[in-house]
Amino acid sequence: QVQLVESGGGSAEAGGSLRVSCAASELPFYNYCAGWFRQAPGKEREGVAAMTTDGAARYYAGSVEGRFTISIDMAMNTVYLQMNSLNIEDTAMYYCATGPRPYGAGCLPVGSRFTSWGQGTQVTVST
Repeated sequence: QVQLVESGGGSAEAGGSLRVSCAASELPFYNYCAGWFRQAPGKEREGVAAMTTDGAARYYAGSVEGRFTISIDMAMNTVYLQMNSLNIEDTAMYYCATGPRPYGAGCLPVGSRFTSWGQGTQVTVST
Protein backbone atom coordinates (compact mmCIF):
# COMPACT_ATOMS: atom_id res chain seq x y z
CA GLN A 1 0.00 0.00 0.00
CA VAL A 2 1.40 3.37 -1.03
CA GLN A 3 1.60 5.90 1.79
CA LEU A 4 0.57 9.47 0.96
CA VAL A 5 1.04 12.52 3.17
CA GLU A 6 -0.42 15.88 2.19
CA SER A 7 0.84 19.24 3.38
CA GLY A 8 0.64 22.90 2.49
CA GLY A 9 -3.00 23.58 3.13
CA GLY A 10 -4.06 26.65 5.03
CA SER A 11 -5.94 29.89 4.61
CA ALA A 12 -5.93 32.36 1.76
CA GLU A 13 -7.96 35.33 0.68
CA ALA A 14 -10.13 35.18 -2.38
CA GLY A 15 -7.98 35.83 -5.42
CA GLY A 16 -4.91 34.46 -3.70
CA SER A 17 -2.84 31.33 -4.20
CA LEU A 18 -1.85 28.21 -2.31
CA ARG A 19 0.14 25.10 -3.17
CA VAL A 20 -0.56 21.76 -1.59
CA SER A 21 1.92 18.91 -1.70
CA CYS A 22 1.64 15.13 -1.44
CA ALA A 23 4.67 13.07 -0.50
CA ALA A 24 4.37 9.47 -1.71
CA SER A 25 6.27 6.45 -0.41
CA GLU A 26 6.54 5.36 -4.03
CA LEU A 27 5.47 6.78 -7.37
CA PRO A 28 5.91 4.52 -10.41
CA PHE A 29 6.74 6.30 -13.66
CA TYR A 30 4.82 4.05 -16.03
CA ASN A 31 1.11 3.27 -16.13
CA TYR A 32 0.29 5.14 -12.97
CA CYS A 33 -2.00 7.99 -12.02
CA ALA A 34 -1.88 10.72 -9.42
CA GLY A 35 -4.74 13.00 -8.56
CA TRP A 36 -6.27 15.52 -6.22
CA PHE A 37 -9.79 15.41 -4.86
CA ARG A 38 -11.67 17.68 -2.49
CA GLN A 39 -14.68 17.48 -0.23
CA ALA A 40 -16.49 20.43 1.29
CA PRO A 41 -18.81 20.05 4.31
CA GLY A 42 -22.14 18.63 3.25
CA LYS A 43 -20.99 17.97 -0.30
CA GLU A 44 -19.83 14.92 -2.20
CA ARG A 45 -16.19 14.33 -2.99
CA GLU A 46 -15.13 16.03 -6.22
CA GLY A 47 -12.28 15.12 -8.53
CA VAL A 48 -10.18 18.24 -9.06
CA ALA A 49 -7.21 17.21 -11.18
CA ALA A 50 -5.29 14.12 -12.21
CA MET A 51 -2.34 13.20 -14.37
CA THR A 52 -0.33 10.30 -15.64
CA THR A 53 2.89 10.05 -13.64
CA ASP A 54 4.93 10.15 -16.86
CA GLY A 55 3.51 13.61 -17.46
CA ALA A 56 1.86 12.72 -20.75
CA ALA A 57 -1.65 13.81 -19.86
CA ARG A 58 -3.43 16.02 -17.33
CA TYR A 59 -7.12 16.32 -16.60
CA TYR A 60 -8.97 19.06 -14.73
CA ALA A 61 -12.48 19.60 -13.46
CA GLY A 62 -14.22 22.43 -15.26
CA SER A 63 -14.51 24.38 -12.02
CA VAL A 64 -10.72 24.66 -11.66
CA GLU A 65 -9.39 24.54 -15.22
CA GLY A 66 -7.19 27.53 -15.93
CA ARG A 67 -6.70 28.21 -12.22
CA PHE A 68 -5.19 24.99 -10.82
CA THR A 69 -2.15 23.07 -12.04
CA ILE A 70 -1.17 19.54 -11.08
CA SER A 71 2.47 18.52 -11.35
CA ILE A 72 4.90 15.86 -10.18
CA ASP A 73 8.50 15.91 -9.02
CA MET A 74 9.56 12.31 -9.61
CA ALA A 75 12.92 12.82 -7.89
CA MET A 76 11.03 13.76 -4.72
CA ASN A 77 8.08 11.36 -5.20
CA THR A 78 5.87 14.39 -4.65
CA VAL A 79 2.65 15.51 -6.32
CA TYR A 80 1.70 19.17 -6.23
CA LEU A 81 -1.47 21.16 -6.79
CA GLN A 82 -0.87 24.84 -7.46
CA MET A 83 -4.07 26.78 -6.85
CA ASN A 84 -4.40 30.33 -8.17
CA SER A 85 -7.30 32.79 -8.27
CA LEU A 86 -8.87 31.03 -5.32
CA ASN A 87 -12.51 31.64 -4.53
CA ILE A 88 -14.70 30.76 -1.59
CA GLU A 89 -16.06 27.70 -3.39
CA ASP A 90 -12.56 26.20 -3.31
CA THR A 91 -12.80 25.80 0.48
CA ALA A 92 -12.58 22.08 1.21
CA MET A 93 -10.46 19.25 2.51
CA TYR A 94 -8.05 18.30 -0.27
CA TYR A 95 -6.96 14.69 -0.70
CA CYS A 96 -4.15 13.23 -2.76
CA ALA A 97 -4.62 9.84 -4.39
CA THR A 98 -2.61 7.49 -6.58
CA GLY A 99 -3.23 4.22 -8.37
CA PRO A 100 -2.43 2.07 -11.40
CA ARG A 101 -3.66 3.51 -14.70
CA PRO A 102 -6.55 1.42 -16.01
CA TYR A 103 -5.60 -0.48 -19.15
CA GLY A 104 -6.48 1.52 -22.23
CA ALA A 105 -7.77 4.43 -20.21
CA GLY A 106 -6.52 7.78 -19.04
CA CYS A 107 -6.12 9.14 -15.54
CA LEU A 108 -9.44 10.88 -15.12
CA PRO A 109 -10.05 12.28 -11.62
CA VAL A 110 -12.58 9.60 -10.76
CA GLY A 111 -12.24 8.41 -7.19
CA SER A 112 -12.99 4.76 -7.84
CA ARG A 113 -9.92 4.49 -10.08
CA PHE A 114 -7.50 5.36 -7.29
CA THR A 115 -6.29 2.82 -4.74
CA SER A 116 -4.22 4.85 -2.26
CA TRP A 117 -5.37 7.96 -0.42
CA GLY A 118 -3.85 10.51 1.91
CA GLN A 119 -5.42 11.89 5.06
CA GLY A 120 -6.16 15.29 3.56
CA THR A 121 -5.18 18.90 4.10
CA GLN A 122 -7.64 21.72 4.73
CA VAL A 123 -7.85 24.71 2.40
CA THR A 124 -9.95 27.66 3.52
CA VAL A 125 -10.60 30.68 1.32
CA SER A 126 -12.09 33.83 2.78
CA THR A 127 -13.16 37.23 1.47
